[in-house]
Amino acid sequence: MALNTSKFPRVFKKKDEILPDPNPMLSPEEVMAYYSNQYPELTTSNVFGPKIENDKAVYEFKTTVGTKG
Repeated sequence: MALNTSKFPRVFKKKDEILPDPNPMLSPEEVMAYYSNQYPELTTSNVFGPKIENDKAVYEFKTTVGTKG
């Protein structure tokens, strides 16, 4: 029996904002660096995911500034 694989399109989220994948060849960290020119708060963020939602691989950018613990 052959194993079928599927590649889900990537989507990146910053809070409630959806950011499209600028280049599928980039790693999620490189995508975050790409968007950090537009969103400076991403320079202190981490990448979480992917979570599969509606046939898409969703990565979240979450900031670490202003959190304790």
